[in-house]
Amino acid sequence: MPIAWTPDDMPDQTGRTAVVTGASSGLGLVAAERLAARGATVIMAVRDVAKGERVRAGLTGDLLVRRLDLADLDSVRAFADRLRAEDRPVDLLLNNAGVGGAHGPERSAQGYESIVATNHLGHFALTGLLLDRFRPDRDPRVVTVGSGFYRLLSGGPDLDDLTGIPAGPPIVRYIRSKQANLLFGVELDRRLRRAGSPVRSLLAHPGMARTPMQANADGPGAWIVTRIGGAVLARSAASGTIPLLYAATAPAAESGVFLGPALHRWDHRVHARPLVRPATDPALASRLWAVSQTATGVRYLDDTAQPSPRP
Repeated sequence: MPIAWTPDDMPDQTGRTAVVTGASSGLGLVAAERLAARGATVIMAVRDVAKGERVRAGLTGDLLVRRLDLADLDSVRAFADRLRAEDRPVDLLLNNAGVGGAHGPERSAQGYESIVATNHLGHFALTGLLLDRFRPDRDPRVVTVGSGFYRLLSGGPDLDDLTGIPAGPPIVRYIRSKQANLLFGVELDRRLRRAGSPVRSLLAHPGMARTPMQANADGPGAWIVTRIGGAVLARSAASGTIPLLYAATAPAAESGVFLGPALHRWDHRVHARPLVRPATDPALASRLWAVSQTATGVRYLDDTAQPSPRP
């Protein structure tokens, strides 16, 4: 059943600390602004600090800008180390940042394909490195942002060689990375429950929203999907952020489902839809977890109680 919910229904966030990746534009910026307006301390995790500071200057509330390049695992560790050095707790991690096209190098700083490195591996490592910062009494949550496009391709992400650049347009790699996001969120939830952790893992998506990533889409396939489809279906960034904020703050938000908007862009209600394959493949999720631990060097909720120490 659709859920009538708006940011005005958001509970008071005073005393909570939220980390929002990709917070200098698009969905992340809207989410950071809304959370701060409800009293949260928001850490804006951004690649371009100067841009982040310019954006922050136009906002009100307790917002801090910190550098985070998800495509560079050294940057991910440095971000986590700084929060630890500042003794900052975390109550909400919104894994929002993402890239959809190959505008920069096709490989990450560690040599992995750049889209999966940014959208999945960086967030996998960040979650593990911050997990011990979560406070058990502040409704701790990890919200990972996926895409409804995950259903368009069968088989799931290619886990055989994360350093390879698969053939095909960037949008195919983007969809595979979004499949990884969902598999990660489901597996994280399973492992948190098994460990008896109070932290919850939730999955959300904005539908087709007008963001800088949509505007910068590469290739004819992405152009057709984002420009032509977007003209009919795209909603504003503010509207697209509603399911993310619901997942992040609503007491009734559930894990194990995909929280997103209605198909019609004028319908702002939140829909909790069941996940389908490949996101529901437990063997693939478990293998993705193992591959991600090896790729990032960050192990958690596994055979070690804490994230791996800095090498």
